[in-house]
Amino acid sequence: MADYGDFPGRGPDQIAVVGKSNVGKSTLINKLCRRNKLARTSSTPGKTRLINVFLLNGAFHLIDLPGYGFAKVDKREKQRWGTMMQDYFTRAEELKHVLCLVDIRHEPTEDDRTMNRFLRQMDIPFTVVATKADKISRGARSRYLAPICRALSVQPWEIICFSGEDGTGREELLEKIENVLFR
Repeated sequence: MADYGDFPGRGPDQIAVVGKSNVGKSTLINKLCRRNKLARTSSTPGKTRLINVFLLNGAFHLIDLPGYGFAKVDKREKQRWGTMMQDYFTRAEELKHVLCLVDIRHEPTEDDRTMNRFLRQMDIPFTVVATKADKISRGARSRYLAPICRALSVQPWEIICFSGEDGTGREELLEKIENVLFR
């Protein structure tokens, strides 16, 4: 949907997935659901252009939001996405939690920091998920998490390392979702 409002089936609790373009939002959704093509993935940034809503187990909605950052679209389209996301966050009364995705290999961008500040100002609970964890050895991950912690004011134990390739972090994410929604 391009504008957030009433839609068929609206009502269950929601968990949103946010992050810059090409960070792995759709891959994470597919891995969590064990479905390869539920959310469309692409090596080209900016594939997700609308708010995509997935009803999972008839119990909650997983919301796939457009990526922010370096997507190769014109300025007006980026502004439209920003307006769409702002509208979503201010109107989604069912939103319980946000999964904020960052690439473990890179320091968070200014857009990541802006999203982090926005969620804090709106008092929206969130979890930082460091994607592409398979690209970094397990022993080196703490070194890569340090700049993420500093930039986003979180502790290392609050970050979930995730890989769409090998499934690292999938069970931890499912446990987090269960705790948010059902406890």
